[in-house]
Amino acid sequence: MPLLEWRRHIEHRELQVATLEDITVKTLLSEEELQAGVARMAIEIAAAYGERPLTIVGVLTGSIVLLADLIRQLDIPLRVGVLQASSYRSGATRGALTINSEMMLDVAERDVLVVDDIFDTGHTLVEVVAKLKELAPASVKTAVLLRKRGRQEVDFSPEFVAFDIPDEFVVGYGLDYADQYRHLRYLAVLEPDDLASDRS
Repeated sequence: MPLLEWRRHIEHRELQVATLEDITVKTLLSEEELQAGVARMAIEIAAAYGERPLTIVGVLTGSIVLLADLIRQLDIPLRVGVLQASSYRSGATRGALTINSEMMLDVAERDVLVVDDIFDTGHTLVEVVAKLKELAPASVKTAVLLRKRGRQEVDFSPEFVAFDIPDEFVVGYGLDYADQYRHLRYLAVLEPDDLASDRS
């Protein structure tokens, strides 16, 4: 299914409802759909870089599942590093952004692809890219699993996007809520009432 048709399919499909640990969730993307989306994005990335060596930098902690699946789909020369960038201190409350790049590889004069879980307001990815550009790479591009429609507050767009999703709070496949649910094999939507009760 072409990417545009896939995004329309996601927008209009009826969400399945399930219960997890007394929290009501709606399944937005199944395990199979996630794997297909990552595979499509890997094809786009490989086409963009050809045989050029690539340094992939995963943004911890949300990108770990995506990062592992994506690099196994790429049959090109690559290195993998990570950095930690966090602005959500508890639940869904946004705090000051901090970036820790101590575990990252040398990126000077190299093509760099930043991999993150979700493009929401966009502030985190913009600051991560700015930080990397200070290290004099040959190029910096970005790839995200999810882009949340209507939430962006920055003049920036990722070069590679697996899925556009509605403005919902999602968990699973590496994404968390209060450090829970990262292990889910599918992408789920938490109900607003459950988010509100958890913060009280």
